[in-house]
Amino acid sequence: MPKLCIGLVLFLAFSLRAARAQGTAPVFQYRSSGHSYWLAGHDPAQGGTTIIPTVLVPITLSFDARRIDGKPFVLDAAADVPRILHSPVFSKFSFGPGDDTQYTDAMLRATFPDAKGWHTLLGKPEVKPLEIHVPAGNGYVLSSKKTGTYLAMVDAEFIEREIFKQIPRQEGKLVIALTHNTGFYAYGDATVCCSWGAYGVDPATGNSFVLSTYLGAAPAIVLDKDVQPLTQQLAEFFVDPLHDPVYHGRGPSPSENVFPAWMRPAAAGSLGGGCGGTDAGAKYTLLEPTDTNPRSDLPVSKPWVTAAGNVSWHLQNVALLPWYLGASEGLGSTYSFPGAHALTAAPVPCPAFPRFPMQATTLKPAPEPKTAALPLTGPPNGHQLIGYWTGRGPQNTFFRLRDVSPQWDVVIVAFAAPDTAGPEGSLVLRVRPGLDLAQLKDDIAWLKSHGRKVMISLGGGGKFFTLDNSASIPNFVSSVTQIVSEYGFDGIDLDFESPSLVLDSGDTDFRHPTTPSVVNLIAGLHLLRDHFGKSFMISLVPEGTQIPAGYSTYGGQFGSYLPLLWGIRDILTFVDVQDYNTPPLEGLDGEPYELGSVDYHDAMTELLLHGFDVGHNPSQFFPPLPADKVAVGFLVGTVTPEIVSESMSAIITGKLPPDAEYQLRKPSGYPGMIGAMFWTIDADRMEDYRFSNRIGPQLHSYPREGSPAN
Repeated sequence: MPKLCIGLVLFLAFSLRAARAQGTAPVFQYRSSGHSYWLAGHDPAQGGTTIIPTVLVPITLSFDARRIDGKPFVLDAAADVPRILHSPVFSKFSFGPGDDTQYTDAMLRATFPDAKGWHTLLGKPEVKPLEIHVPAGNGYVLSSKKTGTYLAMVDAEFIEREIFKQIPRQEGKLVIALTHNTGFYAYGDATVCCSWGAYGVDPATGNSFVLSTYLGAAPAIVLDKDVQPLTQQLAEFFVDPLHDPVYHGRGPSPSENVFPAWMRPAAAGSLGGGCGGTDAGAKYTLLEPTDTNPRSDLPVSKPWVTAAGNVSWHLQNVALLPWYLGASEGLGSTYSFPGAHALTAAPVPCPAFPRFPMQATTLKPAPEPKTAALPLTGPPNGHQLIGYWTGRGPQNTFFRLRDVSPQWDVVIVAFAAPDTAGPEGSLVLRVRPGLDLAQLKDDIAWLKSHGRKVMISLGGGGKFFTLDNSASIPNFVSSVTQIVSEYGFDGIDLDFESPSLVLDSGDTDFRHPTTPSVVNLIAGLHLLRDHFGKSFMISLVPEGTQIPAGYSTYGGQFGSYLPLLWGIRDILTFVDVQDYNTPPLEGLDGEPYELGSVDYHDAMTELLLHGFDVGHNPSQFFPPLPADKVAVGFLVGTVTPEIVSESMSAIITGKLPPDAEYQLRKPSGYPGMIGAMFWTIDADRMEDYRFSNRIGPQLHSYPREGSPAN
């Protein structure tokens, strides 16, 4: 790019950021290595004290998703206001010898330790309470039967829009919106979960804002406490005050700070090693580099604890600018605050990721795994190992469909994607560039000749597909018929994820759906079955929001597969819920569970095996599915073979691990349950068959249902 163009781009980006800064809470620029960063407050080189005018907005949330005595359930933050005012957010606490001040001021002073006599304080807030009604499709409430406590999970963008419908432009002020016991998901998709809030500049009003929650008594899955969530969001706002919380473009918003891409520290538990991105806090979930999150989605971090009288306050340990930027003029050498011990080493840069799709000429055959795939022994017993194949090997390599381990009983090719160049409702087979389609046909026939079933998955994550128009049903049926017939697939798998399958407002009965895309899809699937006959396989692979979440609430993305499942129950081969694309959900025992545990897999699977009241409504009971139509979906890389093995044993035989919290409604288990699905066969092969070599033989060794135990 010519230097003149580069200069123009930089000038335009700066102009956008400068324009966005007008009217917001006070901000200043810090320059480092030719880059410019906006921070909250005023330049430390000028000294003095900056008072940021503040508006504190305690929110009363009422939920359609849960009703008490016929009225919407309410979570009210009004009672939390005195606690917030007396906390280190607004009151002075000791953060070191002679440094009694507010949390965010102390954080900035630790960032710029040479700035003497410089303070940035939150002013005494105006308190402006408001109420927000949350429809069933925009959030739900988790309860704990054991403790009588609650936690809400809500669409952050929906809440932000509702706040600023009621709070007009607050010139030069910071709006702190406070909920009670509430977690948030991003981008209107509950699988993009979870955070303790959002921050930045509201695009509709131009208001600087922080949205967060106060944590009182909460279910056991919540490990953070009191003002820890709020201090996290405030800290990230002060480091990136012009952040755009709803930017949907490629890469960062032109207005927000962009840091060198960083890896999560290995000391941060199971999150260690993942790329955190280029934001202050991980993108989407806004997790701090200090968040350990050992089991699940909800943020978990070892807090810095301070006290006043008999009250203890839990404050978030956050990464300071020196951690993101390295040694720079004016910055200190401490990486984290308030606890310097939280981050003691510089971040590892994120590796460069290859661009896809790659050219066919770059693909080479994948190397053989270090461990051999175990052979399949014994006759079929009704239990199956199901997996998705894309043909991807390590780096720029591929492996053929016929080379999958013999442990895989059902192989699902990914994907037939929406045909953007064809008629509405049509799909086209799109496999990894560089794979030989003629060879693919031969491999499908070879696998089938060896007793395996081969299906084609329709859709895929990130692909939008809908049948809103009934006139598109023939296009759907004809395009799928052509793909299945040409390649010889045994059937189809439906992977239409949010927002492809979303229930319309007012569609409240899974037995009589009114959402056109659902109604038309049911009709199209019956036509395909009529065309191919009884041997034609149809499977569903919903996200956690699309079936298990239907127990907590019904609407929008929540429970959106239930009418589809009900409508094709007579032609369904199996359903395998993705136990990985999911927020925390509630089990039949009235307790919330998070992904990453045997308890979660058992609880979510038994919803289908036992049946449940949709949206906790006894008049909307979804009946149990036959066990031989239910499998469980796992993601290689986020689960261990041990957890999968224990989950399969618990569900099929009723033998629970010693530390199990969830107890099956049917203690003897469900011996007819199919088994496990994995995304992906490719990843299992790259990990030397550590899943298929363990779970396959385990499933294949169980006695057939009705036969004597071994």
